[in-house]
Amino acid sequence: MINIENIRNDFPILKRKVHKDKALVYFDNAATTQKPIQVINSISNYYLNYNSNIHRAVHELAEEATAAYESTRDKVAKFINAKNREEIVFVRGTTEAINLVAYTWGRQNVGKDDIIITTEYEHHSNIVPWQLLTKEKGARLEYIGVDDNGELILDQLDKYLETGKVKLVAFSQMSNVLGTITDSEEIVRKCKKKGVRVLVDGAQSVPHMKVDLQKLDCDFFAFSAHKMLGPTGVGVLWARKELLENMVPFNGGGDMIREVHKYETSWNDLPYKFEAGTPNIADVIGFGAAIDYLEKIGMDKVREHEIEITKYALDKLSQVKGVKIYGPMNATKRGGVISFNLGDIHPHDLATIIDEDGIAIRSGHHCAQVLMERLDVSATSRASFYIYNTKDEVDAFIKSLYRAKELFKI
Repeated sequence: MINIENIRNDFPILKRKVHKDKALVYFDNAATTQKPIQVINSISNYYLNYNSNIHRAVHELAEEATAAYESTRDKVAKFINAKNREEIVFVRGTTEAINLVAYTWGRQNVGKDDIIITTEYEHHSNIVPWQLLTKEKGARLEYIGVDDNGELILDQLDKYLETGKVKLVAFSQMSNVLGTITDSEEIVRKCKKKGVRVLVDGAQSVPHMKVDLQKLDCDFFAFSAHKMLGPTGVGVLWARKELLENMVPFNGGGDMIREVHKYETSWNDLPYKFEAGTPNIADVIGFGAAIDYLEKIGMDKVREHEIEITKYALDKLSQVKGVKIYGPMNATKRGGVISFNLGDIHPHDLATIIDEDGIAIRSGHHCAQVLMERLDVSATSRASFYIYNTKDEVDAFIKSLYRAKELFKI
């Protein structure tokens, strides 16, 4: 078990009041998590004591900044069990990582009448890049459907793979709306048998559960720092070394080159070939502090806490008359995300009402309009949890829902 009181003391924002006198209950962690003081201090320390560009100069500040920046690459590789540190490419977030694959590997390898597969529960960032690519190349984009329990209908994948035309399968390890944790290893096994490349969106999974890329055996993996206690504007693309070596650069400029002449250029070694220009140095360093923080707790304990609080919230929420919950009801099959609707109250109205009680949730389509169409709703409310959330906060959330029911007379 984790010591939630000690953890909460590390998050300054959790001490603030909202709407003058209401204690903050932050249930919007699937959008972004709060940051512990250790992360905040690491960023401040960089700017206060060794602010410098990296990979370019030999003075002491530059050496310190470069060492701190590159140490995060090592931490990331260890955290997800990547074989080689040069397979870790720093980007701005999951969205940029997926776009990088689409614009480089995709445009080199996908042709007319080829098929790219994604799923109905994907975030827009794992749909739109493939729409752009398939339209440009005359290829097809197909979807694995979602059943009434919020789980993928994997038999549909088998049918697509039998065509022999599938070049890539791109899916989320954990849904940002339904919370569904899919059988990623099974999907990868099916694809490998047919020689099909696999991209996994780990934006929701990496912050909440132990991820082992050697066990998963995919080809591309993307996730973001800000959903796992780190700063915004930092993400990771992991890809197999042999794939990165054959991919053309995404951006051209400084640091991604070896030599530049008037009419030709040679590229830098991996991963710097894909990290053009001055990177987000301070926040990459802050990301390293976030990984340290999670490693100290232990991802098994993070997951254990998440299952406990999600089960508690599902039980309490399902007792509220008029609530419709989306996704698996078994807490072990989902992450700490619960999307729901309450009667005919619009999610935006509901979120506004419970915000008056100091409770922050998300409302809308959650950048997953394809899924909203599948669910036949325009929007949902979403409560999402992390390591600093408590059962008492869940109770406050449920109490606020009852207040909303009274206001709307449902």
